[in-house]
Amino acid sequence: MRTLGNVLWFILAGWWLALAYVIAGVIACVLIITIPFGIASFRLASYVLWPFGRRTEFRADFGVLAVIGNILWIVLLGWELAIGHLIAGLLLCLTIVGIPFGIACWKMVPLAFLPLGQRIVPVRSRGEDPFAAAPGHP
Repeated sequence: MRTLGNVLWFILAGWWLALAYVIAGVIACVLIITIPFGIASFRLASYVLWPFGRRTEFRADFGVLAVIGNILWIVLLGWELAIGHLIAGLLLCLTIVGIPFGIACWKMVPLAFLPLGQRIVPVRSRGEDPFAAAPGHP
């Protein structure tokens, strides 16, 4: 089921949202000091391209420099990516089939704001999956 969800996600929104993250990463890599932003953006591009079956979590060594970097990221590139997720989620929710994908897209908005300190990990159980239905629901 994850593969089917990922294929549908890729067709409906994943490829162009990932492209936006790649463009943001290229822009960030122009200056040497912002290369960590570019690396984080490329990492999130791979996640946004194929999200089901994976989740993100903050690394344990998340420090003050990452907080400052995330604030700088929000000002420079994060808000554009967040708006992209909001618009994509809205467009996906226009059809009944797209509603779950629209909700998944809205769940990715915090990633657009806070890319530094995030780590992508595989989902080990259904309870960890951020895109799964609420507990007790099929």
